[in-house]
This record gives sequence, structure tokens and C-alpha cells, in this order.
Amino acid sequence: MQIQPYLFFDGRCEEAIEFYGRALGAKVIMLMRFKDNPEPPSGDCKPAPGTEDKVMHASLGIGDTQVMVSDGMCGGKPAFQGFSLSLTAADATEAGRLFAALGEGGEVQMPLGKTFFSPAFGMVADRFGVSWMVYVAP
Repeated sequence: MQIQPYLFFDGRCEEAIEFYGRALGAKVIMLMRFKDNPEPPSGDCKPAPGTEDKVMHASLGIGDTQVMVSDGMCGGKPAFQGFSLSLTAADATEAGRLFAALGEGGEVQMPLGKTFFSPAFGMVADRFGVSWMVYVAP
């Protein structure tokens, strides 16, 4: 069994893919735009006019994990609440680099520092509002 996060960027998915590529080395495994859908969209899954080039579905490889992403309904206001993605770094130096990269244009929720459970732990919301916990195992 495997659990994979699926993030909806509400029209900013392409920007998010580029950002995670720079910040985390994310690689695009698969990408399909709304215009490439082989079946006509229906009901609530129908994209707004002018959003045909937006991302219907993509899969990103980040380390050993796949994260799925989409533009969703393309409303322009992604909302990420009630969860954080936990990112385990190899050491404090890597944690610092990842934390700074994710925090570019975002907001530090807890500064990266030594804790009783980790040589480096911090929490940051990236520019899209996705909350990350950067951690080094003891």
C-alpha cells in the first residue's frame, strides 16, 4: 500500500512545478493538460473557458516519493489547510538549503533549529501555502 499526496494549485500548477523543480529537484514524471483529455469533460470537472492549457494532472518525483498535482478548478486561490508535508533531509546542511528554498516567497512557521528530537527541524509554508516540516533524523 502507498499513500501519495495530491495537491491542487487552483490555476498555479505550472508555477508550482517549476518552483519545486528548483527548490527540491522535483522531476516531472507525467503531465497532461486539460486540452489533452481524450474524453470530453463533464459536470464539475469541466474547466473554465481559457484554461485548456492548465495542468489537469501531473506526477512529480521528489526523492523517493511521487507527489501528484493539478490546477483543479483554476480559480486562482489555492488553499492548503490541515496538513504538512514532512521532508527528511540527510543532514543539517541539506535541511538548511531545503528550508531556505521552500521558504523563498513563503512564511516561516517555526525557524529551522536544533530540537530535542532532531539536529535540525523547522516548519515553513511555501509561496503557495503548502506547509512543510523539514527534518533531520537523529
